[in-house]
Amino acid sequence: MAEIKVPELGESITEGTLHKWHVQEGDTVHFGDVLAELETDKVNLEISAEEDGIVERIARHAGENVAVGEIIGIISAQSSAASGGNPPAADENSVDSKTAGADVNAVSSSASATSGGTAAVTADAVDTNEERGDYHATPSARKMAREQGIDLRNIRPQDPVGRIREEDVQAHTAAGETVMKEAGDKRSPASAAPKAAAPAVPVVGVQDAAAKPAERVRMSRRRQTIAKRLVEAQQTAAMLTTFNEVDMSAIMDIRKRRKTTFREKHDVGLGFMSFFTKAIVGALKAYPLLNAEIDGEDIIMKKYYDIGIAVAAKEGLVVPVVRDADRLGFAEIEKQIGELAEKARTNSLTLSELQGGTFTITNGGVFGSLLSTPILNSPQVGILGMHTIQLRPVAIDEERTVNRPMMYIALSYDHRIVDGAEAVSFLRTVKELLEDPETLLLEG
Repeated sequence: MAEIKVPELGESITEGTLHKWHVQEGDTVHFGDVLAELETDKVNLEISAEEDGIVERIARHAGENVAVGEIIGIISAQSSAASGGNPPAADENSVDSKTAGADVNAVSSSASATSGGTAAVTADAVDTNEERGDYHATPSARKMAREQGIDLRNIRPQDPVGRIREEDVQAHTAAGETVMKEAGDKRSPASAAPKAAAPAVPVVGVQDAAAKPAERVRMSRRRQTIAKRLVEAQQTAAMLTTFNEVDMSAIMDIRKRRKTTFREKHDVGLGFMSFFTKAIVGALKAYPLLNAEIDGEDIIMKKYYDIGIAVAAKEGLVVPVVRDADRLGFAEIEKQIGELAEKARTNSLTLSELQGGTFTITNGGVFGSLLSTPILNSPQVGILGMHTIQLRPVAIDEERTVNRPMMYIALSYDHRIVDGAEAVSFLRTVKELLEDPETLLLEG
């Protein structure tokens, strides 16, 4: 017999959410087979079988939060399962689903078949079980029932083993609303008639909104973490944003002339991100406070340059990190960014690829954003926002105006340690390096 446990999830992560099971009770599994998928604050992880056998019991279900080291299921050896051996005993905090379902059905039948004191005793027994936490309902169903004041005993589960789920509570609530509406429609004209002849004033929006279709979707653990971190960043940092614009003519000219030979030599395309990463590193060396972080009453000045690249994934925004960007060439930066972006899209990033980072770049321009104010990626004190490139008229001198490919760039910074003059100078340096990309090559 083997226990299916929640594995170690990485530094500072103590729990996750069961995203889905890939097996069911009774399935035969082999060593290395993927049993379940676990969603954490940053990445999704797969839980694999550690030996051959049969899935004897699934103790926790999709959507439930589980802690590191917690037992979420049991795999029994094939020989013992085939010989009809006794199933493993449940621990104090879990109930075998078939047994619990039978108990609930037996209690319900007993309560309806008897009367007087017998029924009262049965109801008390159910209350005791519910208080003790043994009532066969998912945590989300318990929470919804408590919030809506619904007695779980009055809910008819659709689960064949009698487990009450969130959708059962929703169906019970909807059925109750329907009954109340029908009862109201059957009121006598005398009782429904208004007491005064004054015209009725309709309540706009309340009834209409209740009748319109809507769907309640629970936020994923990653989305909850993103929301929490963004709010914390705005509440804990003195965040301010400054703007500038970059003439992208020189970079676009280099890419046009060099893209074919660059790809043939390095087997990767020459994009904009390598130029911006190099420009950021150059500006950080000139203004090191943008590469620092606050620790209590101290400032930690970082002497390395791990640049985070924000990537929009299906499950939510992630920021994988390009390590030691100051030591990488253009081709190496492009390759790493491409690999990390692909991992983000396929949900295969590791925790180590997401941790750390001294400064972040986010590119809303790929989605058409013209201007934005990016939010800090705490505990970092600086983030650069790139935007879409547009042809705009630019004055060359007092008499000439030409169309140039221009991009607005935005720097959000923590005003607690970065002064406005330093932030503006940092952004101006980024602009100058991008408009004269040969400088990036000369400075390495």
